[in-house]
Amino acid sequence: MLEMLSQDFVINALMISIVMGLLLSYMGVHVVGRGIVFVDLALGQISMLGVAFAGFIDQDATIVSVIFTLAGAFLLSFINIKDKRLKQEAIIGIIYAFSSAATVLFIAKTPHGESDISEVLFGSLFTVTHEQIVRMTVVFGVIAAVQVVFRKKFFALTEMFENRENEKVGLFNLWNFLFYLSIGLAIVLAVRAGGVIPVFSYLIIPAVSAIMLARSNWLVVLIALVISVLGATLGLMFALHYDFPAGSSIVAILGGLFGVVSIIRAIKGIRKK
Repeated sequence: MLEMLSQDFVINALMISIVMGLLLSYMGVHVVGRGIVFVDLALGQISMLGVAFAGFIDQDATIVSVIFTLAGAFLLSFINIKDKRLKQEAIIGIIYAFSSAATVLFIAKTPHGESDISEVLFGSLFTVTHEQIVRMTVVFGVIAAVQVVFRKKFFALTEMFENRENEKVGLFNLWNFLFYLSIGLAIVLAVRAGGVIPVFSYLIIPAVSAIMLARSNWLVVLIALVISVLGATLGLMFALHYDFPAGSSIVAILGGLFGVVSIIRAIKGIRKK
């Protein structure tokens, strides 16, 4: 196992998985707190729709994907459902379903369609390049800096959504738009390397697990970061040892860690009774 970890492609996969997991798990605390768990799936799928469309029209995939994702983030930031019979998740779910169908339609008209769909869903971590790692680290570093500097603004906005005070947010809120812009940019790069499902798992599983174990924001964030790093490291080790795909292995390990947290939460509940 140690010999495998000395190989460049394994180190690259581990580095990009950790970088990806750290920021996404932090952003996931806001996503779960706002109750918009579908938003990352929707943005991830919109990003992949851009890639599929770029292949269909034979244009640069990165540029088209960024345009699609930023446009999606801009539109999603305006969703503010006032009808109590409807939930924001329902609208986001419709957008996700439409984007998924459109992606499949475009991929179906390109060579190697089936393999492209597999890469869209689970990525290809063992083939990432050093340039991808550097690019993701720089962009994610900038996004993280913005989130840290203005953390009070972002957490205050998230608390409004938690308390169902959506009317206070207004039709256009600068901080709400910056949140969607941040998560949109993060997802563009993360999905290209990790795939839609692992990105969704990084955003949701560490955050939900942390919320089940702690109450204060800083402790929730810390636990989420630790779980994301554990999931990335153990997932890649599992993939290497048993010769499984990296993305699927990370998702499976994150799911296992969530199972452990659920047991701990259940034991705590029994003791309190």
